[in-house]
Amino acid sequence: MSTAQVYAQRPGFLPQLEGLRAVAAFGIMLTHVAFQSGMRPNSVLARFDFFVPVFFALSAFVLWRRYESTSSWRTYFQHRAVRILPAYWVAVVGVFLLLPDAFGTSISTICANLVLAQIYVPDALAPGLTHLWSLCVEVTFYLVLPVIAWGLRRFRSRTRIRVILASCALSLLWPFLPFVADSPAPGLANLQIFPISYVCWFAVGLIAAELEGRVRVPGPWWAYWALGLAVAWVAAQSWFGPLGLEHPSPAAFVRRVLAGALFGALFLLPVALAPGPRVLASPMAQLLGKWSYAVFLWHVPMLSWAFPLLGVPPFSGHFVLVLVMTVALTVPVAAASYYFVEEPVLRWSKYRAGKTKAASEIQQARVANH
Repeated sequence: MSTAQVYAQRPGFLPQLEGLRAVAAFGIMLTHVAFQSGMRPNSVLARFDFFVPVFFALSAFVLWRRYESTSSWRTYFQHRAVRILPAYWVAVVGVFLLLPDAFGTSISTICANLVLAQIYVPDALAPGLTHLWSLCVEVTFYLVLPVIAWGLRRFRSRTRIRVILASCALSLLWPFLPFVADSPAPGLANLQIFPISYVCWFAVGLIAAELEGRVRVPGPWWAYWALGLAVAWVAAQSWFGPLGLEHPSPAAFVRRVLAGALFGALFLLPVALAPGPRVLASPMAQLLGKWSYAVFLWHVPMLSWAFPLLGVPPFSGHFVLVLVMTVALTVPVAAASYYFVEEPVLRWSKYRAGKTKAASEIQQARVANH
């Protein structure tokens, strides 16, 4: 039995997950607007970067449950590349060409950003693109997922969950390694944000996929989301860990990772393992969910443009005004990205896949006739 057959497609498309993507994308926008408008760093919005683990868990859940028996790993990689790279390249090139803060960026930094390697290169997080460190981590997960599936395919679900949990525990040791704790340093990237640090965030989605159909989350969804907001508030307090951009100690970093995993679980599980809020399946939520990837890509450069357009400097307040302007700039650009880049490329990819499949079937028929 192939790896793809082991992870055969489970119950079909869950529209609430698409709506949750929109919630996560705009949640991340809120935390960046709050920070750059100078909101106090111990507010709950300061830890809305925990919607990044929601995205990670979502990706892990969807991919772990949706391998079709006829799919191949080559097809899987092609689908991931087509889904991620075209819109990403347009955003990166657009920022380097149009955002004044990014003018004069070194060639090495530009190249690192183009190949999603900026977290591995010292000082390669470019203006307007700093938030894309998380996409580097997520793409690494996409690359290693076939290896994970190959390694776990021989085990039963209960054993797979145990292995995933053990991997989480081991990953939490990474920040304490001396060479990691000493980074970043001159000529050395920040090893603390390497993908291994975030195994717990992906594990939430993997375990949810293992439990799908066997476990149902009890109680109302809003109680879990309210508890998630409480977790974010706790994680935003100075006694929990350093605020703002201050580099955390290994212990503080691990606390933040665990809090993010809990936040991600509290937002994902009531949607993935229960009906979830019906509003997430509404036409507007579905539309914003389709645009959510582009919203994530473009909201930081749009935020950079919002300040000069409003005539206010960063970190001077005006949170609501800056937020409205950022949304007003981001949503049309995200819609354009979806309809003029993402959707046409996906349509072309399906067309090419159909032609390849048809040609293969014709060739097989000819061989059979001979």
